[in-house]
Amino acid sequence: MIERRFEQIIFASRWLLAPFYLGLVVSLGALLVKFTQEILHIIPHVLDMSEKDVLLAVLTLIDLSFAGNLLLMVIFAGYENFVSKIDVANHEDRPDWMGKVDFGGLKLKLIASIVAISGIHLLKAFMNLAQTSKEELMWLVIIHMTFVLSGVLLAFMDRLEGHHTPAAKPTGMPEGGHH
Repeated sequence: MIERRFEQIIFASRWLLAPFYLGLVVSLGALLVKFTQEILHIIPHVLDMSEKDVLLAVLTLIDLSFAGNLLLMVIFAGYENFVSKIDVANHEDRPDWMGKVDFGGLKLKLIASIVAISGIHLLKAFMNLAQTSKEELMWLVIIHMTFVLSGVLLAFMDRLEGHHTPAAKPTGMPEGGHH
C-alpha cells in the first residue's frame, strides 16, 4: 500500500515539468516580439539598405525562426515524452512528427537546430567580415565545429544504441533463423 502510493506520487511528479513547458511557450511569444521588432525595423529602411545589409537582416529573421522551431519541438516533444500526450490527434493541422519524436530523436533535432543557428551566425560574421575580428571569427568557427562534431557523435551513438536492440525475428522463422 505504501509502495503503491509512493509510486503514484512519483508518477504524478511529472506534472512539475508542465510549468517549464508553459515558460517555453512564453519564450516563444518573446521570440515573436523580437521577430516583429526586426521586421518593423527593416521594412522602412529596405530601399536604403545595401544588398548585404538586407541579407544580414534576413539571416537574423531566419535565425529567430529556427530558434522558434527549436522551441516548438522541445515544447511538443518534451511535454509528450515526459508529461502527457497532447490530445489533438484528429486536428487537421497536427504536425506529422508530433507524437513520434522520442527523446533520442529530440536530441538529434535539437543539435541539428543548434548547428543551423550556429551556421547562420557564422555566415553573418563572414558576410560582415569588415566588422568581425580574426579572433571572433576563429571562435565562431571553433564553436560551430564543436556543435557539428557533437551532432555527428550524438547521431553515431544513437545509431550504435539502435544496433544493440535485438531485431524482431520474422514470423515463421525457426529458432536458428534459417529455413
